[in-house]
Amino acid sequence: MAGLLAAAACAGSGRSVLVLDRDEAPGVGQDGEPLPRNGVPQARHPHVFLYRGLLEAEKLLPGLREELVRRGGVPFDTSRVAWHGDLGWMPAEGRAFEVVSATRPLLDDVVRARVEALPGVEVRWGARVDGLDRRRGAWCVRVNGAAEGNEAEADLVIDASGRASRLPLWLRRLGFAEPAVEEIDARVGYATRMYHGPPHVLDAPAVVLLAPPDDPVGGAAFGIENDRWLVTAVGFGDRRPPRDVEGFETFLRTLPDPALTDLTTRCRPIGDVVIHRQTANRRHHYERLADLPEGLLVVGDALCTFNPIYGQGITVAACEAVLLRDALDAAVARGRLPRGSCAVLLRRFASVVDLPWSLATGEDRRFLPPAAAVRTGVVERMVGAWVRHLSLMATHGDDRARMQLSRMYHLVASPAALFSPALVASALRAAVVGYGLAEPRPASLEALHAAVSAAS
Repeated sequence: MAGLLAAAACAGSGRSVLVLDRDEAPGVGQDGEPLPRNGVPQARHPHVFLYRGLLEAEKLLPGLREELVRRGGVPFDTSRVAWHGDLGWMPAEGRAFEVVSATRPLLDDVVRARVEALPGVEVRWGARVDGLDRRRGAWCVRVNGAAEGNEAEADLVIDASGRASRLPLWLRRLGFAEPAVEEIDARVGYATRMYHGPPHVLDAPAVVLLAPPDDPVGGAAFGIENDRWLVTAVGFGDRRPPRDVEGFETFLRTLPDPALTDLTTRCRPIGDVVIHRQTANRRHHYERLADLPEGLLVVGDALCTFNPIYGQGITVAACEAVLLRDALDAAVARGRLPRGSCAVLLRRFASVVDLPWSLATGEDRRFLPPAAAVRTGVVERMVGAWVRHLSLMATHGDDRARMQLSRMYHLVASPAALFSPALVASALRAAVVGYGLAEPRPASLEALHAAVSAAS
């Protein structure tokens, strides 16, 4: 996805763009729906375009949201999600941010078709990149280890090869330094199964049950195209869910709320359980390299990969792609790409990464065992405590706290917005007069449970 969005950013103004994808061209199933690709390990798990990501992707591919919805993607306002954190239920009312839920194959298919239709873009399937060379000031990309006839030359090379990126190795072979790497791994694992339900089986677009550190299991369910649901079980460390059906269903029954078990009871399962366990947050600091060669960029998971349960990766890739497009358009206006522009872009990419990295790693640190705990600074601990205080306010009906948290998680506001005078005043008032009543369990879940009880 990061590569396709980067290709959209590069297209135009007479530029020639070659996308090299190691997978074979994606196929279509007997039902006419696009099939998952082997190179997308999370292809059968839930995907939601965060609000910021949808806005940025629309800048690159206008009409993307409309086409996703037309093809069956489910748009919904996040305020309608039945959301339970370790401090209680969030209000399921009002308005927040619109997102679109869809299967990953559908999302890939829509974006890929739009990008391939752009002028100057060519996608070459089954092309595994085996290395880089630098010749006469230009890059030479070696494809499938073949002879010179199977090489591609380019003034600009963008690595969007994901978690498995081999760019650090290739840089070392060329005599350049490797980037410093940060990693926070809470050993998260999740398992997903698809279900088909009767229309309006649940009067909510999604259910999210966050795992608390003292009982690190949770889950989620998202409505997708054709009255289907993707139901996911999540666990940390030794509590990761299994891949067998019986174990998956047993795991759902151990959750502190019966919402996911109720939903699966009312729906018909489709296919097997699939698992994913490559969830470490890993950040490569290419922006710190003093000798990074010209004409080389890194985007998406190859630059920074997040724990996928937070849904940040595609949004960050879209933000990076828009920065890339703007820089290339400015270079065309000047007539050339200035020397050092890639280093500047990598620093801008790093700025985009900072907030989602802080959010994902800050949450995952709560689940690290004491022996693996990463020391954090005083400021970081204070911010974390403040965010939890705002979360407590939100679960007791404070709409201002809820909206500011939503803005931050959807990457449309900086953490500084969490310290606005109005929000601080609300927090002081809650400390003096109390938080009020906690939000009740959403009526949509109560109705679902009643339907299950009546049917049994």
